[in-house]
Amino acid sequence: MIAAAIGTAVPATLTLQSLPLFPLSTVLFPDGLLSLRVFEVRYLDMIAKCRKAGAPFGVVSLTQGSEVRQPGSTEAFAQVGTLATIQELENPQAGLMLVRAVGAQRFRITASDQLKHGLWVADVERLAADVAVTIPDDLKPVSDALQRLIQSLEMRSGSAGPMPLAPPWKLEDCGWVANRWCELLPLPVELKQRLMELDNPLVRLELVSDVLHRTGIMG
Repeated sequence: MIAAAIGTAVPATLTLQSLPLFPLSTVLFPDGLLSLRVFEVRYLDMIAKCRKAGAPFGVVSLTQGSEVRQPGSTEAFAQVGTLATIQELENPQAGLMLVRAVGAQRFRITASDQLKHGLWVADVERLAADVAVTIPDDLKPVSDALQRLIQSLEMRSGSAGPMPLAPPWKLEDCGWVANRWCELLPLPVELKQRLMELDNPLVRLELVSDVLHRTGIMG
């Protein structure tokens, strides 16, 4: 089953069959960065095959269970996730992979199944990317605040590790700015999931603006 998804790169059609899933206690947004320490056999094999094929895997947010499989535990996850493509892969030691991936297109699960060794696979339909919407004047402070934060992170990136964001900086685009704030803010996973699922990037940015004002990040 898994070969259908990882044997080739993402096709031009809007559906993927038997996409391998990586349920996590986080939410991956399009264009977002994801760093993983992979040591479970089910994911070591999956990542190796995806890397070899140049194919994506799906990141979904856990709603039940833990990232590391526990005997007798049950995993459940959100039905909307994000495709992840591998950018960097290191094998510092046997049985350990350090993965750096980037979020691509969102998808909705239409059917899922757990294989014998624990890996989840799903048939999915890819969701449309955010429409490019220029940030209106009343929301420019949200973009300006993100720009200042990026500049601060760039100054500290040498000593504090890699940047949590990756260029190009699309500071005029509602969806991109909203997504980056969603990643950076300490929001509950359930709220991040709801924001990621929103189809209207302007509404997403307006909600992020409300959070920034409530938390005092923006006056």
